Amino acid sequence: MKHEGNQTLPLGTRMTALAIVLLLGTLWGVLRAESLTIATYNVENYCPADRMTAAGFRPGYPKPEAEKRALRDVIRGLKADLLFLQEMGPQPYLDELRRDLKADGIDYPFAVLLEAGDADRHVALLSRRPPQAVVPHQDLKFSYLGGSETVKRGLLEVTIATAAGDVTLFGLHLKSRFTDRPDDPLSAQRRGGEAAAIRDRVLRRVADPAVTRFLLLGDCNDLPASPAMHRLQRRGKTEVAALLPATDTRGETWTHNYRKADSYSRVDHILVSAALRPAVTGGMAHIYDGPGVREASDHRPVWMVLELAAKE
Repeated sequence: MKHEGNQTLPLGTRMTALAIVLLLGTLWGVLRAESLTIATYNVENYCPADRMTAAGFRPGYPKPEAEKRALRDVIRGLKADLLFLQEMGPQPYLDELRRDLKADGIDYPFAVLLEAGDADRHVALLSRRPPQAVVPHQDLKFSYLGGSETVKRGLLEVTIATAAGDVTLFGLHLKSRFTDRPDDPLSAQRRGGEAAAIRDRVLRRVADPAVTRFLLLGDCNDLPASPAMHRLQRRGKTEVAALLPATDTRGETWTHNYRKADSYSRVDHILVSAALRPAVTGGMAHIYDGPGVREASDHRPVWMVLELAAKE
């Protein structure tokens, strides 16, 4: 009697079986990996603000409906899984944006608003993914011109579970260049102090910046080579995170248009830790230049894609 378990398959059959096993293994790896699109966007006063309108100057005037529609068009085009916002108004305004986006077929089931020192303009997050953890940092202190100040808009820390393990995102919005202090032109010293306070808190929160997967992103109100940006990237010999290069589809790099002076600069940034850098698609970020972007805000959003392989 032949024992069926001891039969030897023909070579062609064995090769076909091996190919199927390899294909299934590849498909399993693809299924276990995931792509994550992350963006940062200053939505320019999604709250009452002093504005020039067709009827003239109006104090405490809401963001015009045409700008809101354009903003939703931009968010639709971004297709971000996680979208950090700056200059978002208080909670009712975030609720309004989510409601209007959902009416347009763009659903963000999860949202976080950071309450900090600025009662009018907030850092916020819209997410398609449930956060594992949310930590608001409202107590960031730094020395400033002989006194002490607090990072006005705080720091929003959010951790997301991914195929590769947890990824932590730190959303920020540094001080604008406006100042009423002649001893700090363009608020450069204050912005540098805020950046150092944020960097030091990040280093307290991550176990090791060389091996922890994290991002810092937001409106930094400063140029790539500025002292504030340098402080976000390093402390002494310790590398905290690297600034990603970013361009739009035409190769332009500006993210902010100061309309009064008709000037353009790159002030919105994404910085990535060494452990996460290999997952950045193309090794760079992108500046959105699709429909509605010039009408929605004085900023253009910056976005990136992470390709995250499953842990072995």
